Amino acid sequence: MTFDDIRHIALAWPDVEDGSSYGTPALKVRKKMLVRLKEDGDSLAMPGVPPDERDMLVESQPKVFYFTDHYRDYPTVLIRLSKAKRQTVEPLLRRHWRSLASKKAVRDYDAIG
Repeated sequence: MTFDDIRHIALAWPDVEDGSSYGTPALKVRKKMLVRLKEDGDSLAMPGVPPDERDMLVESQPKVFYFTDHYRDYPTVLIRLSKAKRQTVEPLLRRHWRSLASKKAVRDYDAIG
């Protein structure tokens, strides 16, 4: 996957907009971080993933999911785009979007989807 693939998926959802964070491209929902591209150009930082779930993702798919010491105490997982598959990333991304989007946007999306 690429960041453009992630953009294509997420921009189809209400309330998602392009932005930037720490000088890299990001996607935001109502000014809150959905994901951002890390400086290496191949990793996404995705907040909203509780540490126990993050640990399970890292253990089950260490080539795709990881975290660094910097993120150890944050509910964030890092995703290697070059190793990721849409069917793995999209559900996580959608769930995080649902937690950030307005209730109306989620209702409207569910009604048409």
